[in-house]
Amino acid sequence: MRISVVVPTFNRIHTLPRALDSILCQSRPVEEIIVVDDGSHDGTETLIRRQYPRVRYLRQDNRGVSRARNMGIAEAGGDWIALLDSDDVWLPDKLAAQCAALRDHPNTRLCHTHEIWIRHGRPVNQMQKHTKFGGYIFHHCLPRCVISPSASLLHRSLFNEIGTFDEDLPACEDYDLWLRVCATEPVAFVPTPQIRKYGGHADQLSRKHWGMDRFRIRALEKIISSGRLDAANRAAACETLVRKAEILASGARKRGNIARAERYESKQKEFAR
Repeated sequence: MRISVVVPTFNRIHTLPRALDSILCQSRPVEEIIVVDDGSHDGTETLIRRQYPRVRYLRQDNRGVSRARNMGIAEAGGDWIALLDSDDVWLPDKLAAQCAALRDHPNTRLCHTHEIWIRHGRPVNQMQKHTKFGGYIFHHCLPRCVISPSASLLHRSLFNEIGTFDEDLPACEDYDLWLRVCATEPVAFVPTPQIRKYGGHADQLSRKHWGMDRFRIRALEKIISSGRLDAANRAAACETLVRKAEILASGARKRGNIARAERYESKQKEFAR
């Protein structure tokens, strides 16, 4: 079992060392660490080359986190791919716990873990709706993203079969990927927290884009039209899409954006059939 870690980053020289140190401190060492720099101009390359000689550094023009992750996945030599966002941190036994879970579920190709949320430097209690699960979790994936990229460990064959991150989605690209995986695959889950996930900073995608459900609707349209869903999962996906479209349409009408409202109302009608 060879594990490659892919770390996308953009102008996060202030958090990247913390993320990389958490990889290097794993009780189960990794075979490869790849940092994909999405066009940073804060000295990231100099930092890597001076302080992290073991890390493989790749650079691209600023094309977004999906393109950065995909480049790293394509270049990785491991049969297992772990993802870590450059503002998050792994706890020391994260990979060891996942390897143990995968030994207990030898036919499983995705493992994720529970996590600790930190916002503005303080722990945040997660609500019931954010509860995470193992097994066949497609229905749990529909309302929102329930797997953090930083908590995931995936077998390369999954990417070969279902594709990588959708570079046309400005946000919710992880939601889209988990729908495609969980449509047919069970997942392993480590219930003890194994990552610290940091939020609240200004460069998060959720702050950059309004109405994140519009991207989730695009992902739902894709998976519904893919032909990969059984009847029950397709019905659940359609129901979720209609509900999200209704909310967006209602909000658009309140703001006087009639064209947008009508666009989402047409989606309600299309997928309510």
